[in-house]
Amino acid sequence: MASRKIGLLGLAGALLLGAVRPASAGEVTAAVAANFTAPMQQIAELFRKETGHTVKLSFGSSGKFYAQIQNGAPFDVLLAADEKNPKLLEQEGLAVKDSRFVYALGKLVLWSAKPGFVDDKGAVLSKGNYTKISYADPKLAPYGLAAQETLQKMNLWDKVQGKLVTGESITQTYQFAATGNAEMAFIALSQITKDGKVSEGSWWIVPADMYTPIRQSAVQLSAARDPAAAKAFMAFLKSEKALTVIRSFGYGLP
Repeated sequence: MASRKIGLLGLAGALLLGAVRPASAGEVTAAVAANFTAPMQQIAELFRKETGHTVKLSFGSSGKFYAQIQNGAPFDVLLAADEKNPKLLEQEGLAVKDSRFVYALGKLVLWSAKPGFVDDKGAVLSKGNYTKISYADPKLAPYGLAAQETLQKMNLWDKVQGKLVTGESITQTYQFAATGNAEMAFIALSQITKDGKVSEGSWWIVPADMYTPIRQSAVQLSAARDPAAAKAFMAFLKSEKALTVIRSFGYGLP
């Protein structure tokens, strides 16, 4: 009798687990713009807890991911830092039609690890009392293009040519300034924001009218190995749980 009770309890436990876990948990392989590293790590964990699906993350520049996907890289979704690359993938048949949407509005910031070095108007750029300023490659990274547009609008682009240090991604751009190899860097506000606050150094949030809007877009790829899990992840990006994380890192929402 006792053994039968244990067996029934075990069966009940198994049924209960089956009720709260998906029948078959999948894996989503995501190519993610480097500026979205910290929020994506949090969102992926929330997604795993809610659905059982795991997300394998790769971070880098949107331009490089576009080229890799064209060459058959095994990604299921792309979270780019722009609209252009996801649109191109859709036009080329490499992305699922009508799956593309803007998940965040990026904000450019001029940042220094040194407190008090960058003023809240960006006047430090004109004063010229610095030797190096880093920015991401504008051919690969939308934030790099935004930095170039800002300097051009300030009529400083030609003047700073000898001081520019170019990063392959926004992560490397941040590292140049964080390690002191450049006094300042044009980076994403999200890289220095946590829980809605900037916690270190000095910074200038560049006015949005100084650069082309950074409309960070996601798209599901046609070659996704687990389309159902990929679709579930794309839907989760629009959920209030994900949006709360996105807002907490300083992004705007569409």
